[in-house]
Amino acid sequence: MNRFVNAIAIATTLILAQSCSQSEEKPISINTHQHEERLMSRSHNGENSTSATSHDEKKALTQARLKVPSIITPNKSIPILIDVQDSDGKAIANFDTFQEKLMHLILVSDNLQFFSHLHPTYTENGQFEVAARFPQAGGYTFFSDYKPAGQIEQVSVLKTQVSGNSIAAPEIDLNRSKTFNDTKVNLAVSEPTVKAGKEVTLMFKLQDASNNRPLTDLQPYLGERGHLVILRQSTPLKAEDYVHAHALKDTPTGQVHFMTSFPQPGKYKLWGQFNRNGKIITADFWINAV
Repeated sequence: MNRFVNAIAIATTLILAQSCSQSEEKPISINTHQHEERLMSRSHNGENSTSATSHDEKKALTQARLKVPSIITPNKSIPILIDVQDSDGKAIANFDTFQEKLMHLILVSDNLQFFSHLHPTYTENGQFEVAARFPQAGGYTFFSDYKPAGQIEQVSVLKTQVSGNSIAAPEIDLNRSKTFNDTKVNLAVSEPTVKAGKEVTLMFKLQDASNNRPLTDLQPYLGERGHLVILRQSTPLKAEDYVHAHALKDTPTGQVHFMTSFPQPGKYKLWGQFNRNGKIITADFWINAV
């Protein structure tokens, strides 16, 4: 896990989540995938099934159900419930901690303009809960990343819609140097051309915006030097578009490096997250893979 985890899907399930009260909650379609390092097989979608198996057809996947209010008001705190079950619909009681949490919930708008990294609280009987905000109308996708006890990392893709008039996304900005409040972030790539399926090192160089000096106050975030999520621009967003990379351990002062690969050609958005003296910096960039 020190190198990287490619978001490679082994199998999927498509489930219509049954809410407790149809007047208060709405069903959400879900894809569930298992993740494994260096595995390069493609996914196969199975609709209206209650379980799915891994590539060797010996291990059933879990399934997740998302419950949200039927009416979501933009910029209002909304309660989110996620139920994780086995392929027979039985709640999974135990989860392994990874990167200091039981679940990492990545929430993005489908146009990739909005990003939020949440950590739901585990209550009991396979249920997690968290509050989330949706900044504007449009489609949203959750990537729910978790590890049932004794199993490999799995990702469930959950979707919801916020009604209203959506705002057009701005043009893609390929600039490799940006400033986020008091921190300047420069992104460098080990290869001049990023090729799909080929390993590259992404090097984030963080400087104090006031003097351009390398940061000396970086601290671990979720047990590592930094956190990186990568998503390929696609409609709809799928688990094979998702890459969760892990930071390399030994890097120069003020730098955080990630080794990863981009599964297929396309435009990808990156969100690097870093802990500067207790304040989380989220630095977003675009990359083309050919």
